[in-house]
Amino acid sequence: MKRAVTIALQLYTIREEVARDFCGALRKVADIGYRAVEFAGYGGLSATELRKQLDELDLRAVATHVRLAELEADTDRQIEYAAEIGAAYVVCPSVPEATLTGDDAAFGRLADTFACIGEKCKASGLSFAYHNHAFEWRRTEDGRFALDRLCDALPAGLMALELDLYWVKKAGLDPLETLRRYAGRTALVHVKDMAEDGSFAEPGSGTIDWRTIVAAASDIGVRALVVEQDVCRRPPLESAKIGFEYLRSLVV
Repeated sequence: MKRAVTIALQLYTIREEVARDFCGALRKVADIGYRAVEFAGYGGLSATELRKQLDELDLRAVATHVRLAELEADTDRQIEYAAEIGAAYVVCPSVPEATLTGDDAAFGRLADTFACIGEKCKASGLSFAYHNHAFEWRRTEDGRFALDRLCDALPAGLMALELDLYWVKKAGLDPLETLRRYAGRTALVHVKDMAEDGSFAEPGSGTIDWRTIVAAASDIGVRALVVEQDVCRRPPLESAKIGFEYLRSLVV
């Protein structure tokens, strides 16, 4: 039986609102209709306080972005916090490009770090994932995509992918074909559109065929479609609402 795909919002989209009033921003997200969010910081709240806010608003944490430096500095605490707020995924949002495309020693250290984080997440009932930008589709010396170098070093059970399909298109690849290529590893998809000039746009208003992609994501078992807009062309909450309503029209 096909599992329903969750529609979530990456709170980085409304970061100014979050900075002004963290809990108020969560309430506005819930008022739009979202039932899930992806975090990029916790507004200074303890895990207990944040879980209480989520429960009161009928929201759940589908994932949380934690920078590599924070994951390395205090892996256990970051995983414990994520588990307490109910997040299913701990996501590393980026790494220095040179660690993926450079020498074997630097890459080996990164792969070992990711394996350790993945094992600890797994032991806590969570999953670890990596979020891409565009440089992951540059070729390494052996001809592989940098992302494939990483995937070849880590089994899917230790590192899932959060595919950001805007950045896939920015790298010159086809978003749908790329999603299918990484079907066995992609748990989350970042949803934003690309305007004709290459800038960010709300889902459904640009050049990416989200209708076909959403259908494919459902077929391959993607857990969540996460609306994220790095730069908004209108008030960010309005962009978040447009993204939610568009995806809701596509997700059965």
